[in-house]
Amino acid sequence: MDINILLFPDFETLDAFGPVEVLGRISDYALHFVSMDGGTVTSRQKTPIMTKPIDHTNASGILLIPGGQGTRPLVHDEDFIEKLKHAAEQATNCLTVCTGSALLARTGLLDGRKATSNKIAFDWVKNVNPAVHWVERARWVTDGKYYTSSGVSAGIDMTLGFIADQFGSDQASDIAHGIEYVWNNDKSNDPFASKK
Repeated sequence: MDINILLFPDFETLDAFGPVEVLGRISDYALHFVSMDGGTVTSRQKTPIMTKPIDHTNASGILLIPGGQGTRPLVHDEDFIEKLKHAAEQATNCLTVCTGSALLARTGLLDGRKATSNKIAFDWVKNVNPAVHWVERARWVTDGKYYTSSGVSAGIDMTLGFIADQFGSDQASDIAHGIEYVWNNDKSNDPFASKK
C-alpha cells in the first residue's frame, strides 16, 4: 500500500513526520513524499524534503495531508485544491493533521461530514467551509474514509487510531510502545478544546 505524504511550503514538520513515524512501522506500507510539482519543499521549521510530483504516484493508497501556516494561502489556490480533490477521491483513505483539514474541506469532499482541526485555528478552519460538521471537542474524527485530527501532535494519536482500525488495537499499542509514546486512544478526549 502506497502512503502519499503531500507536502507544500511552510507545512508543519511534526504534522507530517509524527504520522510518518507510525506509518513507517508497517512493513506493507511504502512511504512517498509528494508535492504538486515535485522538487524540494521546505517546512515551517526550515526542513527541506525532496518530493515527487503527485501526478507520478499511485493515488489509490493512503493520502496524508499535514497542516501548518502554508495552508492559509493554499485554501485560495484553485489549481491546488482541484488537484487535491482528485487525489483524495482516488485514495483508499485520506488522513489530515491540524489545518490540513481546511485544505480537504475546501475541496467539498467533507461537506456534510464530521471533521476536526487545530483548536487554536478552529474558527478560521470553520470559516473555510461551514458545510462541514466541525467537531470542536475531538482529538480526531473518523467519517468514512476520512480521518481528521486536531493540532500537530494529535496527528500521532489519529494515525495510531487509524492503525488500530486497520490492524487491531494491539498493533497500534505495540507501535506506541516502540516509539515510547503515550497514546491518547480516546478520540473524544481533547484537552485543548475550549471549555464551554
